[in-house]
Amino acid sequence: MKNTVSTENGKQKTENVKLSVVLATFNEEDNIGLCLESVKSIADEIIVVDESSIDKTREIAKKLGAKVFKVRHKPIFHKTKQKAIDKAVGDWIFQIDADERISQKLKLEIKSVLNGRHSEFILESIPKQVRNNKARLFKRHEDLIGKREGKLRKKTGMVVAFFVPRMNFFLGKPLKYAGVYPDGVIRLIKRGRARLPSRSVHELMEVDGEVAWLFNDLQHHDSPTLKRYLERANRYTDLSAREFERIRLPHNSLFLIHYSLTKPLLVFLNLYFRHKGFLDGMRGFVWSIFSALHFPLAYFKYWQTEKGKV
Repeated sequence: MKNTVSTENGKQKTENVKLSVVLATFNEEDNIGLCLESVKSIADEIIVVDESSIDKTREIAKKLGAKVFKVRHKPIFHKTKQKAIDKAVGDWIFQIDADERISQKLKLEIKSVLNGRHSEFILESIPKQVRNNKARLFKRHEDLIGKREGKLRKKTGMVVAFFVPRMNFFLGKPLKYAGVYPDGVIRLIKRGRARLPSRSVHELMEVDGEVAWLFNDLQHHDSPTLKRYLERANRYTDLSAREFERIRLPHNSLFLIHYSLTKPLLVFLNLYFRHKGFLDGMRGFVWSIFSALHFPLAYFKYWQTEKGKV
């Protein structure tokens, strides 16, 4: 992308701003093709770091022009994502997952960041009411993340990273309620100014600078079938159980009752009623139920591991 900037003597010059698209993969032959097809028109390079897939993931990625690297499988997938980020040479980096797709509108918005016209793009292409509604959702989401993760940005006066709202597709259709949207994730970053700590599955990038938002959605097709959802849920409960072990969560009857009954009930009521999951019909109910069950399943796995050590 070409960006016009001012030099020290006040003259204008045009520079090429390059975008690297990076992703980590493991057995993603069903997703990788559609993902890379959605990004290749805006990417100056595509980096795929693959965790020794036993399917055709690497073969498909190579055919679509990606630079592919094979590494060993890691329990915390973010370690492999960071390896992909480290290999990028673009001025800006977009980190994407294999089950995500970039829409045409999001492509145009990313280009506006690269050419230094993002503010103008928002004013020209996003209606005022939509801007205001989304800004309210973004602030609420960011406040929740801030309470969980702590301070999100450094006041430097320079935006070096962007949250991207995700529209999650569950059982074939967008899930619009149940506390899912905007599901903001930091994905567009200036090279060298953000990194993944690689401590847990739901961690946020650490950013050296200001963080803003893109307004157009990233499409997330993580659960096209219930079988796929349960496979991922099993992996995520494994990771949560390891996190419980890392922080040495008590394994006694009081905590067993809390994680088996109290916490899942509160989570279900919050997602299904407070966040209007019922408006998504049966899919909203299923999502709310299984989101609540994450906690007892993870704690049972942790309990089993700890009891096995005795």
